[in-house]
Amino acid sequence: MAKITYIAHDGSSRTLEVKAGLTVMEGAVKNNVPGIDADCGGACACATCHVYVDEAWMDKVGAASAMEESMLDFAEGVKPNSRLSCQIKVTDALDGLVVTTPESQH
Repeated sequence: MAKITYIAHDGSSRTLEVKAGLTVMEGAVKNNVPGIDADCGGACACATCHVYVDEAWMDKVGAASAMEESMLDFAEGVKPNSRLSCQIKVTDALDGLVVTTPESQH
C-alpha cells in the first residue's frame, strides 16, 4: 500500500492508501475523489484523469509514453508535470506521492 495525497484545485486534500498494482486513477475512482472522472476507464483514451504530479515525484513516476502525451493534447492547462493518472502504476516506491487535479476538471 502506498499513501497518495490527492489535492483539489481549491486546496482541499485527501490522503488515501492505494494498493500496489493499481493506478493512481483507480485509487481515486474507488474512493470517489472529485476531479478524476476516468471516462475511458483507464484505457489512455481520454484526458479526464489528468493530474499535476508534485515536482519532487516526477522522477519516481517516470516519463509519459507517446500515447499518453497524445492524450494530454486534449487536456486543459497542461504543464510540464502533467500526467494521466491512469498511466501511473502504484508501487511501494510511490508512498507519499502528491498529485493535484486541474481546476478545469471540477
